[in-house]
Amino acid sequence: MAGTAYVIGTFDTKAAELNYVAGLLRAANLPVVTVDVGTHMPAADADYSAEAVADYHPQGRTAVLNLGDRGAAVTAMTQALLGFMAARRDVGGMLGLGGSGGTSIIAPAMRGQPIGLPKLMVSTLAAGDVGPFVGVHDITMMYPVTDISGLNRLSRVILGNAAHALAGMMRHAVPVQADSRPALGFSMFGVTTPCIQQLTARLSNDFECQVFHANGPGGRSLEAIAGAGLLQGMVDITTTEAADHLLGGVCTAGPERFDVVARTGIPWVGSCGALDMVNFWAPETIPSQYSGRLFHAHNANVTLMRTTAEELQRIAAWISAKLNASSGPVRLLLPEGGTSMLDAPGQKFHDPAANAALFAAFERHFLVSDSHKLIRVPHHINEPAFVGVAEQHVRAVMARA
Repeated sequence: MAGTAYVIGTFDTKAAELNYVAGLLRAANLPVVTVDVGTHMPAADADYSAEAVADYHPQGRTAVLNLGDRGAAVTAMTQALLGFMAARRDVGGMLGLGGSGGTSIIAPAMRGQPIGLPKLMVSTLAAGDVGPFVGVHDITMMYPVTDISGLNRLSRVILGNAAHALAGMMRHAVPVQADSRPALGFSMFGVTTPCIQQLTARLSNDFECQVFHANGPGGRSLEAIAGAGLLQGMVDITTTEAADHLLGGVCTAGPERFDVVARTGIPWVGSCGALDMVNFWAPETIPSQYSGRLFHAHNANVTLMRTTAEELQRIAAWISAKLNASSGPVRLLLPEGGTSMLDAPGQKFHDPAANAALFAAFERHFLVSDSHKLIRVPHHINEPAFVGVAEQHVRAVMARA
């Protein structure tokens, strides 16, 4: 155990609850400081007052407190807390309590802390879409069931569980293991799992293999880790998130997918994994413009749509423009035998004509150079022969890097 537990919230409305969890953390023999991020009434019982936090706003406390506009005050306090937490040198863990305003203030400060540092947010928003608050960081969100408005027989148990969870994470920190192997980040979907499992098995003696689920958040996580300098190379076999971004699917990683490759020049070896599909939820959620298309029910809640030749040409142009901007080594492998489990002979999405249009579009738009190579591979993406080619290029690129 190292560092101090920071208990953060709006003491003008939640002082009793915040002091309760702080007391439980102190009872667990952890050093604790409390931080007030309220923007209205002054509160005297926090170790760091709202005024002390507000002083970290670039324009000072007057830009944060007593503004009269709650939305503006919350936005300003969010910026101030980011600066306040960035200046701390003893943070061992963070525990926040909040509703919509408190969560909006505290979550960005948690995202500003290193991955691996314990971060737990008890939020009334935790039963909904927490993506905007968590981003691609390791924030634990806990739903308090009741509002955070007074201590009672239920809230004491839930808030107590939160305090003890943070204490457990801080007191039983997982030791960081030294590893001299270069770290590689892999993208994988269910339909490209055989490829990635074979490839990581071949490479794991010489590289630390970190696999990311190409479901939107997974792609953003892969790129965030790469952008933070925690990867030495990317093995981006499964680029399906590009299809979802361009065609309105639910597994989009957003318009910035692949930008880290251009920004950092990180060595990149990738392919067209699962570009044969766009992901939607249950059939009734599929946009009406896609009626009559070829679909596959992955399960009761996930429906896959086969991409067309025209769509694939658009996707290839978009990916190529991203990769062309990289100053680092790039190897783009085109699996002529198919791009996923469903895109194989006898399977529902097998469409050689559509794939031919995809590969031809890559050849038109991808700029080949001494450092950027386009390689046609006459095998299916999940076949051992394709995996062997991928391994060869990963090792060659990483040897040069």
